[in-house]
Amino acid sequence: MDENSLEVLTAIRAVKMASSLCEKVGKDLIGKESLLKRDRSPVTVADYGSQAILCKWIKDTFPEDIILAEEDCSELKKPVHSKILEQVTRFVQTFFPEVSSKDVCRWIDFSSQRITDRFWAMDPIDGTKGFLRGDQYAIALALIENGRVVLGLLGCPNLPVDKARPDQRRGCLFYAVRGKGAFQMDIETGEKQVLHVSKVQNPSEIILTESVESDHSDHLFHERFREKLNILKPTLRVDSQVKYGTVARGEATLYLRIPSPSEVGYKENIWDHAAGSIITEESGGKVTDSLGRPLEFTSGIKMEKNEGIVASNGILHDVVLNTLKAVAS
Repeated sequence: MDENSLEVLTAIRAVKMASSLCEKVGKDLIGKESLLKRDRSPVTVADYGSQAILCKWIKDTFPEDIILAEEDCSELKKPVHSKILEQVTRFVQTFFPEVSSKDVCRWIDFSSQRITDRFWAMDPIDGTKGFLRGDQYAIALALIENGRVVLGLLGCPNLPVDKARPDQRRGCLFYAVRGKGAFQMDIETGEKQVLHVSKVQNPSEIILTESVESDHSDHLFHERFREKLNILKPTLRVDSQVKYGTVARGEATLYLRIPSPSEVGYKENIWDHAAGSIITEESGGKVTDSLGRPLEFTSGIKMEKNEGIVASNGILHDVVLNTLKAVAS
């Protein structure tokens, strides 16, 4: 697989279109109406619309491929949510004018819970709370073959294109092909650049990135980790897999995600890390769990064999793992 492969070209088009839909919803306050799934997490019109578009692109091009995705239409089809379904359909019609609400639900429900030798993992909006705040979120899509991520993309509509000019134009698309490197594309212009992680070697100069939400990771443990290494620079708190992007382009040195103690037995979802992990790795970084084990994508929706996440510039990875062990003891 290379940049001109059908998988890559299809995935880029799909993520660009889904990113555009999310931006349109974000500018429409009515479109931000949300409902609550059984797990109480907010779902927006953009989540459903984004998944419909991603699923349609993948299934139209690769009809035999399995898609592992976060959403389904079980809640959306309920009469009480008919207004939200109408809104989802209206936004999807921006790109596919003839589509009906029935079509939209059918596209969303292309998602499966089945793991095979080849499947796509997607999160139509990773960081829904960030999206609702008008902050960072990502459209995540990855292709996994024989347990290994071979293609990963992150559409980041709110992320500044130039990390040195945060007040300038926004809208990045990160993508990586196994063995071919990682890239950042300007969603608007299509201009792209090769990604490289930072070359920081001194642990005290680490720029740590972590989740905004305290229930997503153990901020107190992270702070003890910072004190152990005498890290002086402020932590970059960012929603979603955008954190992987900040490490991949050298904006942050380390992404740390130690599960919150309130989440006993918590396991990560495949779609929350597949795309981001390959982008960091192909930028020269390293990604493991907090015990140094490779991320495992074959046990089902949940990454049952992993504990936490460590994504670094590679240079400091062993130092980080040893420090985590010392702080935990």
